[in-house]
Order: sequence, then C-alpha cells, then structure tokens
Amino acid sequence: MVCPGEKIYDCKRQLLAIQDTLDILGGKWKVTILGCLAMGEKRFMDLQRELAGIGPKMLSRELHELEVNSLIQKNEEGKYMMTEYSASLKPVIEVLAAWGAQHRVKVMSMQ
Repeated sequence: MVCPGEKIYDCKRQLLAIQDTLDILGGKWKVTILGCLAMGEKRFMDLQRELAGIGPKMLSRELHELEVNSLIQKNEEGKYMMTEYSASLKPVIEVLAAWGAQHRVKVMSMQ
C-alpha cells in the first residue's frame, strides 16, 4: 500500500515520487519500448516491427524523449539500448509484464 500508517509528509513525498516517474515513463509507448529493449539492442526498424501500431514519427519522438532522460542510448551500430541508469527499471518492467499476463487471463476467464 502506498501510504497507510505513514506520516502525511511521507505519503505526499511517495506520491510525488510516483508522479515524477509517471512524468518520465507516462504515455502509451515508453514502458513498452523499454520492455522491448530490456530483451536486447534493437534498430529503429526492429522496434517499429515489434511494437505493432506505433508510427515512425511517434517512435522517433518517444525514443528522443527516452534519450533526453538518459534511459536509452544509441550505439555506434545504430542500435538502441537501455542505459545503466534505466537497467534499474528491468525488475519493474518484469513485474508489470507478469501482472499484465495475469490480468489478461483473469479478463479472458470472465468472458
């Protein structure tokens, strides 16, 4: 739980940290791009192929924003990769993926 039993200041500080994270990772594609890159380096066209539904302009914009925030970098071969800084997000991405898979099963079982 986020705040029960904690001082109101600690709760506000935690919620601010969550909001700061969402400001950087928010939107439809950023976490998905990082999830894709967590499996290894990828070229622009590889990312576009794997991320069904994203257009080249949107992918370019999202990659730029991730680069500006030091979450990804482009190597000499022209491949995008996670940075050492963003590697700390890998466990979070794995938990999100596991939760999403469980949620999909739950939703499908209700139909």
